[in-house]
Amino acid sequence: MFNKMMPGKTLFDDDNPDEGTTERPGEIFNDRKKEAIPLERLKNLEEKITAVVDRVKALKEEKNSLERKIRELEVLLNEKNQVIESLTAEKTSIKTQVEELLTELETIEL
Repeated sequence: MFNKMMPGKTLFDDDNPDEGTTERPGEIFNDRKKEAIPLERLKNLEEKITAVVDRVKALKEEKNSLERKIRELEVLLNEKNQVIESLTAEKTSIKTQVEELLTELETIEL
């Protein structure tokens, strides 16, 4: 009814103890070929993952570089805005002075 286990064999061994191990060389080659295909696929997957990791690293570096550039440009923009405000204030001051001078000139001509 139950097959007796042979010494050195486990329940999970593929070989049937009653049949023996009469594999032909072609079967061994096919088994090795079947094992090689998953190894090649695993190697291919590993290469793809490595490429993705490298790309992510490059993108992070590019992102950091662009963020630094944005901060630099924001500082420059703020400086330019301050210059514009200063020039606008100066223009308003000069305009007021010119208007006062024109008003004074008008009173002298009368």
